[in-house]
Amino acid sequence: MAYSYKNSKGQTYYLHSKEVTLRGGRQQRIYWFAKEVKEETALDEVPADYEVMESQRTGLPILRKKNKE
Repeated sequence: MAYSYKNSKGQTYYLHSKEVTLRGGRQQRIYWFAKEVKEETALDEVPADYEVMESQRTGLPILRKKNKE
């Protein structure tokens, strides 16, 4: 089951991830939220050292690294 996040407006978003190749040839993992689940890229949980926050202006969920306090 894909990780879901319900924002303050009541909309549900699902977390996705995939590996991409940048112009210099370096591999990088990207994360994004979508309104529908895509089985091949959906994640079951938030990755370690990351947390979900919500943009106050738009209500869209954002994945960011946790503070190292």
